[in-house]
Amino acid sequence: MANNLFISYDLNSPNQDYSSLIAEIKTLGDWAAVQRSMWYVNSNFTPQQAAEKLRSKMDANDSLIVINTVNNEAYWFNLSDEVAKHIQHFWLK
Repeated sequence: MANNLFISYDLNSPNQDYSSLIAEIKTLGDWAAVQRSMWYVNSNFTPQQAAEKLRSKMDANDSLIVINTVNNEAYWFNLSDEVAKHIQHFWLK
């Protein structure tokens, strides 16, 4: 079954080049650019698999979240502790 992934990211260093990250997102499956840093991808990858692929195109201080709307699964890097705890408390139970 394909996953409905929503991918959101922040590249936190000035003048970063988004092209390699965007190219990697497009390899995950059928995609649509929802907003500048929000994408929808119909993919066979899990959120963790997709996040790990994308992470390789990002700097250590960038943040990323991948959400699968099929089963309410999410995986992220570098979200603040406050935001991560909020998500875990209210949604990922």
